[in-house]
Amino acid sequence: MISILENAFIKVEVSAQGAELQSIFNKQSQLEYLWQGDPAVWPRKAPVLFPIVGKVKDNRYTYAGKEYNLPQHGFARDQEFKLVSSTTSSVVYRLQQSETSLKNFPFEFQLDIIYTINQSNVTVEYKIHNPSAAADLYFSIGAHPGFRCPLTDDETFEDYYLEFEKAEKLNRILLDGGLRGDAREEVTLTGNKLPLSVDLFGPKDAIVVSGLKSERISLKSTKSAHGLHFNYKNYPWFGIWSKPGPFVCLEPWMGVADDIHSTQQLTEKESIQLLKPKAHTSFSYSIELF
Repeated sequence: MISILENAFIKVEVSAQGAELQSIFNKQSQLEYLWQGDPAVWPRKAPVLFPIVGKVKDNRYTYAGKEYNLPQHGFARDQEFKLVSSTTSSVVYRLQQSETSLKNFPFEFQLDIIYTINQSNVTVEYKIHNPSAAADLYFSIGAHPGFRCPLTDDETFEDYYLEFEKAEKLNRILLDGGLRGDAREEVTLTGNKLPLSVDLFGPKDAIVVSGLKSERISLKSTKSAHGLHFNYKNYPWFGIWSKPGPFVCLEPWMGVADDIHSTQQLTEKESIQLLKPKAHTSFSYSIELF
């Protein structure tokens, strides 16, 4: 099932499968902004990462003395969400624990994903609730939207750059089999700008950084006026990823992959989030087209 949000500026489509964005169409420029999921390159478009971000070591973790298995980025992106409410400007999808999920994620949870549009802006909110009266909920959550890059046929990937709101020093954590390794590498910025190139990614995979001061990263072109502002706040981790597609993913994370020295204890996992019984929390980001 596809839900459609639409106003005079944009048209947005969201699928119940994974509560995943399917399209962000700029009606003013007649341009699609969301990567359209080429199966030969990367079949997804904007998956939610829950209840983990990245990998747990050997795809296994331990909680309360028992061992469990979880695939990279968790299971929410492959689940059918329930439609809670829908208007022309907002839609709410919900996922809760099931007999299947409890086998490898032994927690009760309620995850609501809310999409709202306002003029040329799309806001995505994650609301997580712990419905248990007695047990804690440990989780991570993150966004993984992919954006078309270039946006027009007469441009190339290398015509685009990321502009950070504030001066940053990007110390990239190099990945080792999908886990955080010991090596670090500084990513060179030109002022506050990161020129995009295929060589930034390739065998090195994603650019994974922590502690960004910026709360906005803009995707811009040197050859056209088309682009977007990506707004986020209070996320400890950020990922930037691409494959020759062409697309670029901007990924704020409340959590991160295990490192190669992980104890595999869930309660000791880097940046793991904890919700006490009956508690709730929320995280959001927004996309502003121009």
